[in-house]
Amino acid sequence: MDKKLTEKPKLVERRYLLPFILVTSLFALWGFANDITNPMVAAFQTLMELPASEAALVQFAFYGGYATMAVPAALFIRRHSYKSGILLGLGLYAVGAFLFIPAAHYQAFSFFCISLYILTFGLAFLETTANPLILSLGAKETSTRRLNLAQAFNPMGSLSGMAVASLIVLPQLISDKRDAAGDIIYHGLSAAEKADIRLHDLAVIRDPYVAIGLVVLAVFVVFLFTKIPNIQGKDGKKLSNRETLLNLWHNNIYRSGVVAQMFYVAAQIMVWTFIIQYADNLGIDKATAQNYNICAMGMFLCSRFVTTFLMRYFNSRTLLAVFGAGAVCASLGTIFIVGMPGLYCLVAISFFMSLMFPTIYGIALEDVREEDTTLGAAFLVMAIVGGALMPPMQGAIIDMGTVAGLPAVNVSFVLPLFCFVVVMLYGYFTSKAVKK
Repeated sequence: MDKKLTEKPKLVERRYLLPFILVTSLFALWGFANDITNPMVAAFQTLMELPASEAALVQFAFYGGYATMAVPAALFIRRHSYKSGILLGLGLYAVGAFLFIPAAHYQAFSFFCISLYILTFGLAFLETTANPLILSLGAKETSTRRLNLAQAFNPMGSLSGMAVASLIVLPQLISDKRDAAGDIIYHGLSAAEKADIRLHDLAVIRDPYVAIGLVVLAVFVVFLFTKIPNIQGKDGKKLSNRETLLNLWHNNIYRSGVVAQMFYVAAQIMVWTFIIQYADNLGIDKATAQNYNICAMGMFLCSRFVTTFLMRYFNSRTLLAVFGAGAVCASLGTIFIVGMPGLYCLVAISFFMSLMFPTIYGIALEDVREEDTTLGAAFLVMAIVGGALMPPMQGAIIDMGTVAGLPAVNVSFVLPLFCFVVVMLYGYFTSKAVKK
């Protein structure tokens, strides 16, 4: 028997190794933006004296940018190339980051939201480009494993963002200083004292975004002078957008994958955004609470490598169902166990979330025609809008204080619980579909 026929396809072919490494670095870049922004919800809530529901508009602006730009990004990439999409994405990322300079100057919460909205235009381009490009850089049989490997570098960027927030930003916020009783001092100060503190704290929030903007510009230059393969429909056939949309609509696994992705992203953002509020309810300050977020992200990162290994031996759809069930159990602990054990359950959710995004993504696109992949990827990125819609709803529950005798912040995690049930069912039913 021919040796080539019996050999397992490589995860990444040598000819694609450099593009794979460079594109994988983009996963870390948007991970940084995601997870330095999450704790800013709590920071703005205190500094601007906002209710949790209004402070969560930070996430609405951030993930709303994905919803706005994902499909236009896909249409742009179909017309031009993957490389063009990457360059435009990096450019928009940098512009949004640099807009933090005037936002801090004018001390306007709405200006910060607009800056984040534009920044995520860039992230929408990057995600719409990078995910399908990674899938195409090698054999179809290894595409989901390859995406899981690339996505494993996303939490490295996330950990960097969390570390900057925990070690540099949050400890320097004067507005979060507390008295001996553990109460925030800022709320009892005069208007003039608050104005001085606001000027200082907004500059502290601004600086890391300006720094990452400079890094993004450097990455832009690297991609500008690097050849990136443009593997969109290897037979050269291009369908009209209408034909592609019809193909996608009639693909049940893809269509339900978009729904599952929307609920997963909503759950992820809620878990990582409100871990600080959960800890705050236990009397833990923001800087210390962020350490629990870092611990959660560490578990998320380790689990990514574990699940990439497990996929060599187990069906990815079955693993998705099992990890979805694990997230459901941890969410129940977060809701009903009051105190530190509940916080530990909240941290543990991240272990089970690790494989969800790339696995849903890979399953949804598995049977999608190559020429439909770019637009198909756009709707999966657009599904990130779940991260814009549900955090304000969770914030509204938190603002209630107490629900049914439980702290409202505990009860608010019923929303991620529902989302994980959807993900679990997607894994279960797609697994049964394969067996048939």
